[in-house]
Amino acid sequence: MNCYKRWPLRSFSRALARAHSTTTTSSPKPPSPPNGTAGAAPFPLKQVTKSNFEAALADLRTHVRSADFVAIDLEMTGITSAPWRESFEFDRFDVRYLKVKDSAEKFAVVQFGVCPFRWDPLKNSFISHPHNFFVFPRQELPFDGPSHEFLCQTTSIDFLAKYQFDFNACIHEGVSYLSRRQEEEALRQLNSHYEDESYNSWLKLKEGREKPLGRIADVLFAERMKNRLSEWRDVMLHGGNGWPEIQRSSSNSSQQFQTIFFKMRPALSLHGFTSHQLRLIQLVTRKHFSDLAYVHGDGENFSSSELVVYTESEEDRNLLMKEVKDERRRGAETKIKAAIGFRHVIDLLSSEKKLIVGHNCFLDIAHIYSKFSGPLPSTAEDFVSSVNKYFSHIIDTKILLNADEILQRRMKRSKTSLSSAFALLCPQMSLGSKSSRLVFQQCVEVDVEVDNIRFSVWNPGAKHEAGYDAFMTGYIFAQSCSLLGIDFKLHSKCLAHNEKLQKHINLLYLSWINGVIVDLRTGKKTAESLVSHKTGKRYPPIVFENIALVWGFPSKLKAVDIRECISKAFGVRSVTSVYHVDETAVFIQFSKTELISDFLILMHNLDKNKDPISVLHPLSKLLEGGSTHAATYEAYKEICASPTSKVLFADQAKAAGIKWKTRLEESKLEIEIQEHKSVNEEDNITNHVPDSVEKTPVAKTDNATGSSSYSQLSCDDIADSFSTTEVKQSGVI
Repeated sequence: MNCYKRWPLRSFSRALARAHSTTTTSSPKPPSPPNGTAGAAPFPLKQVTKSNFEAALADLRTHVRSADFVAIDLEMTGITSAPWRESFEFDRFDVRYLKVKDSAEKFAVVQFGVCPFRWDPLKNSFISHPHNFFVFPRQELPFDGPSHEFLCQTTSIDFLAKYQFDFNACIHEGVSYLSRRQEEEALRQLNSHYEDESYNSWLKLKEGREKPLGRIADVLFAERMKNRLSEWRDVMLHGGNGWPEIQRSSSNSSQQFQTIFFKMRPALSLHGFTSHQLRLIQLVTRKHFSDLAYVHGDGENFSSSELVVYTESEEDRNLLMKEVKDERRRGAETKIKAAIGFRHVIDLLSSEKKLIVGHNCFLDIAHIYSKFSGPLPSTAEDFVSSVNKYFSHIIDTKILLNADEILQRRMKRSKTSLSSAFALLCPQMSLGSKSSRLVFQQCVEVDVEVDNIRFSVWNPGAKHEAGYDAFMTGYIFAQSCSLLGIDFKLHSKCLAHNEKLQKHINLLYLSWINGVIVDLRTGKKTAESLVSHKTGKRYPPIVFENIALVWGFPSKLKAVDIRECISKAFGVRSVTSVYHVDETAVFIQFSKTELISDFLILMHNLDKNKDPISVLHPLSKLLEGGSTHAATYEAYKEICASPTSKVLFADQAKAAGIKWKTRLEESKLEIEIQEHKSVNEEDNITNHVPDSVEKTPVAKTDNATGSSSYSQLSCDDIADSFSTTEVKQSGVI
């Protein structure tokens, strides 16, 4: 079983720094493969950290604007926050989205690959510019809330380490970022803080309320500061030979006071004081000197410093404070803009409206939205609509390879993983050779350019390094376009609108396992029947309306045991499949929808009735231990939507606040109640029983599953239904 831990960033940083203390700030180059081209250089890749981010961003802007398409790839700290959150065949599209949402919200992106491709008509080849960005969610703003947290999946961290991921470069040199929502919130807080028209309110907010001096040391210090400020002010007012004496005095006091000019006004710059002493100086200035103003200089044009400034009048004082206030505001806005960081890359891709190419990239897109736009929408429909506004043209090479018969033949109907597709479609590149002695089918030529140096021959790069994976993704797309007969000489600048690609644009796998594809333009979902490559399902066709969810049953029960219990109660053909969510929960797919309510009602009454007859019922095995819960498929969605992630599904349901033992959907429950009322009324009329006598409805026994009257079954009724089922299974009925 995988381990899942929540790491505070500082602890995570220290742990990984110790584990990789010998690594350097740039990713180590993997050894050249045995079959690489002799004398060829390692794969040229632009490594980007915070130290060279601004320069790399400027170059990337140029490359993206001239690109025909841009390939992307991400590396994360994990995929699933609990084993039961993995993708299952029994996941409905809305549940699958909730699992993707959970992953994108809980795990961090640590590497982001961006590779623009531009067609060079002079050489009849593409020029690629692979960039490998190290990304880390560092807290750059003091008011950016608590420290960021993310999960690390041990298998994913081990996987990254196996492929020589440079954790030191990521943590110490990774480019931080603000999402659009975080930027908007930071600016909102800033505007709220500075838009107060009353300077006194703003001053009190920053300096705190005046408090009486309680300690003798504070009284003595305040009196000394009062005398020193008074002496300095007198020199400013009367001039004479006093100024040099003040300067000499300040020099003898370790330069605690230094006379300077601040915004064309004489001022004392304060040095070497504690924060408590500075607060006392503020109080003295405000209480005893109407022509002195205490100023904290921290704007865009001056460094952080504490000043006492002389003003000629109240009007001059107000003007000074307004200038300081505006300067501080501009400085704070500059810090917010600087903290945007890596999101500038995402904004560039969005604003240029280039064709974005990914491989099985629904999770990647969810991460991009969560990290750089804002909180993910609660539903798949809202997410799809929002993404389409962010990126207008996306193509998934995995869908392209699976959906087109020409590409399927070239792939020999093999796996469509990124490495497999690259090896089959671009063999000479994957082998690191363009030798004419090797006979390969004609491939699109792709050169690599980094820092204005162009490479035509190189050894393969490091797999699962985001920049190289982005290059492979783009190369696969270029080769696929060539195999589809697209002439780059004529159509390279409008690939997003090419008729041969139109039917694949903006289609993403919401779930690769069950082949659910979502159209980002319309929000419509299509089934796997549109895909030529089949996944080979092990289960009968899934009908979600026929599925019940059961959890908390005894751990000794396996799927075959649970199926046997239900078959004894409802017939051998009542259950089509039983699927383990994990060791504590199962999906049960019934052959008929009406069996769901019958099963849940019977489970409810067996749990409620603790008599000897109920204990003998086949379903009683599921109820041993008293922790068994049962519900429709909608409960599964509700539990998946919970932000918590317990390792076991039963614990997750408890953490999500599930307290009931059995639950039907609201509409069905109302129908059941109405039917029970009708049965009660009929029994009262038939038997002429006085109203004061409580009646128990008799179960219908015309079939093994019974009817909705199971909700009021007595001991005798349960026994009768049990014996009726046994008779039917023996073939008598």
